[in-house]
Amino acid sequence: GGPQRQFDSQRYKQAIMAPFDNPKTTHYEFMGVPGSLLMPVGLPFMTYALYYWCNSEDGGSCDITRIPQLPSLGTLYTHEALFVVLAWFFFQAILYVALPGPVHRGMKLRDGTALEYDCNGLAAFWVSIITVLGLHFTSIINLAYIYHHFIPLATGSIILSFGLSFFLYFKAVTNPHAMLAEGGNSGHPTYDFFIGHELNPRLGSRFDLKFFCELRPGLIGWVVICFGMMAAQFEQQGSVSLALLLVTAFQFWYVLDAMMSEPAILTTMDICMDGFGFMLAYGDLTWVPFTYSLQARYLVAFPQVLSWPHVALILGVQFLGYYIFRGANGQKDQFKRDPTHPSVKHLETIQTARGTKLIASGWWGLARHINYFGDLLMATAWSLPCGFATPIPYFYPIYFAVLLWHRERRDEHKCSAKYGAAWEEYCKKVPYRIIPYVY
Repeated sequence: GGPQRQFDSQRYKQAIMAPFDNPKTTHYEFMGVPGSLLMPVGLPFMTYALYYWCNSEDGGSCDITRIPQLPSLGTLYTHEALFVVLAWFFFQAILYVALPGPVHRGMKLRDGTALEYDCNGLAAFWVSIITVLGLHFTSIINLAYIYHHFIPLATGSIILSFGLSFFLYFKAVTNPHAMLAEGGNSGHPTYDFFIGHELNPRLGSRFDLKFFCELRPGLIGWVVICFGMMAAQFEQQGSVSLALLLVTAFQFWYVLDAMMSEPAILTTMDICMDGFGFMLAYGDLTWVPFTYSLQARYLVAFPQVLSWPHVALILGVQFLGYYIFRGANGQKDQFKRDPTHPSVKHLETIQTARGTKLIASGWWGLARHINYFGDLLMATAWSLPCGFATPIPYFYPIYFAVLLWHRERRDEHKCSAKYGAAWEEYCKKVPYRIIPYVY
């Protein structure tokens, strides 16, 4: 209800029925079809491995050279944990539908239309946090449950990720009017299932599945998992360590910042170009909450005492990373939305044959993907409170560096194809990819 949710359903129907091209995929990623078969096995394996390699339940070992014992099926799955995961997912879906929030228009699609998105993520975040903490402090739930049932909850999320991915694929192949992702229309079912077949799958005219999953269940769930780690440490020790407080505060702020900047994701590659399949579904629903919370879980099992110089270093790395990350992303998003805005109208640009402009100064004159550098610095700050006894808590920044390198290569390929000579000119003007004067 309300003026913000009014939508011309007839116009929407005309848009989705309108003829447009669904070009075939010509460039394969993640090792193509073989990779699309390996990744749905490898990603869950890695999710489990990070837990069994590093936990306090089998003698307190966190040794990367140790071969973990295979768990029994009873420790991997419970009906209760699956119910908790599904209840959380549908709770977020209800908030997405019910809460008020501004409506923003996405970027133009290849048929000339632009979808509208209900950006109420910030409201959903605060309602979720207040609800969860309220239930915990009134003893209706115990957030330490998350720590004690971490693996069954992860299994429940893996089941949800696969179930949603199969639904998305069959929805796409059974809808002749679906706009397919250019990168996920190869004709190979396993590859299209993995990369994402449909570009913007929706339920009805408003419920955008990719947009919903991008920030809601997984990112807010990540914060709730961190709260669960704090509850478990308080249960064990009667207090929460400064190291765990720092990790939780950093990750809480990262997610809150994403919610406050929710409209900015409408200009990202995930929303504009990638299909919604297993790659994004697993990443959003399982990989982010259950692997990015590794540092918090580690600090429950292996508490750390930080010196004040160590704390100062951690804070310095975190704030520098955030300054770069938010400054660069904010500048790009503002320019895309209004290039005449006082904060961006002075920037040097390069005109493209498509009629658009590439920013060639400011943050984007330092490196072509300078925002990735800020993201990587923050990832490092989240692991520094864990000390240096084992490399396992540093999995996230190491993995993230590889991910960002791969994503940067994906970006370069797509931008080169999209902007042609203008991109070549930009690369000559800004030779550094991610880290100014280094790479």
